Amino acid sequence: MSKRQYIILTLLINGIIPWALYVWLSNYMTSIAALSVATMVPLVDNLVHLIKHRKLDAFGSLMLFTFILTLVLVALGGSEKVLLIRESLITGSVGLVFLGSLLFHRPLMFYLAKRFIGNPDFVHNWQYEYFRYVMRLMTFVWGVILLLEAAVRTTMVFQLTTAEFLALSNLVLYGFIGAAIAWTVIYRKHSAKRLNEIKRNIELKGSLI
Repeated sequence: MSKRQYIILTLLINGIIPWALYVWLSNYMTSIAALSVATMVPLVDNLVHLIKHRKLDAFGSLMLFTFILTLVLVALGGSEKVLLIRESLITGSVGLVFLGSLLFHRPLMFYLAKRFIGNPDFVHNWQYEYFRYVMRLMTFVWGVILLLEAAVRTTMVFQLTTAEFLALSNLVLYGFIGAAIAWTVIYRKHSAKRLNEIKRNIELKGSLI
């Protein structure tokens, strides 16, 4: 399986298929029941990965976390305002997960990048201080952006009418996520170039000793 096919399959199993299944089943059963069934897809994928590799998959676990959190929020129900900020509670919680991972030896972005990049040299890059800085910075930026998105849309819920919020909500969501993705792509190119320069300098110094 090629790298591109692997990425597409991962996104399908942990994201697209569960949500499509939820939307389809919602026509025949309650939202909670439909969401419960849909959540089983990433759950099974995580269990297979755990049995096969003896460790949890970062991306799959993150997606499973969002589905379970959504299930809990749907089960709690609430007023119209609560329902409108439900998505923001999810993105905000994911943002906290990103920031919280900075307290551990390796931040969440390292594991997410490892899952999708698939380069054998990627793990070995952890020995370089600059690489560790890049992984932590990316994790921090994504965490902050997700929290800002949640804060902005939550504020919108209480400042705008329901119709106005529904009209602008997705623009805000995609705007923040789009900005995060654009920054990541640009910064990744810059940091990869800088890391290669650091590696060359280290190799050059080693050859001179």
